Amino acid sequence: MEELGLFPLGIVLLPSEHVPLHIFEPRYRELISECLEQQQEFGLIYADDDGVRDVGTRARVIEVLEEFEDGRLNIVVEGGERFRVEQLTHGRSFMTAVVAEVPDAVGSVDPDTAAQAVRAFRALAAVAGAEPDEVDETTAQLSFELAAQVELPPEPKQELLELDDEQARLELVIGLLDSVREALLAARELSEHAKTNGARRHDPS
Repeated sequence: MEELGLFPLGIVLLPSEHVPLHIFEPRYRELISECLEQQQEFGLIYADDDGVRDVGTRARVIEVLEEFEDGRLNIVVEGGERFRVEQLTHGRSFMTAVVAEVPDAVGSVDPDTAAQAVRAFRALAAVAGAEPDEVDETTAQLSFELAAQVELPPEPKQELLELDDEQARLELVIGLLDSVREALLAARELSEHAKTNGARRHDPS
């Protein structure tokens, strides 16, 4: 276990995910500056009206996009290992805690489930008109790699983050990817229907 600086936000960062952040509060400018100077990670942890969650993700600054004269920063972070808050600590301007690693449970993954998850991902990409990189179905944390490339609400992402079983995560990801694909198809159908109705209303005949 070790002490880690925490950045509570209304988003969830998954392992391998890249997220842009705008750093403006003085205490978090201090945290990020310290991480940059000492090449350290910080902990990004989901916070909402219900409070701060116990499980978060280590974040590493991989790019500084812009530095402003008043100290604000635009950065890109990459998600690393998951952690669990064991005990909050004090003494810094930003939140800190003693944290422990969140390991995956020992267990096998059904290859058919992994293949189904990749198919769901490719089907979503096709609907969205995207061309994703090739995916290795045998990677240890395939669930995170797939979900990290899709815009998802924070609640299911947090649920995914807290699961310690890859088989269960893949099953959840399949459902999430299918839901996003169905929502995109429904939105497209609604848009086409609206265009058709508009054309009929303006038809001079």
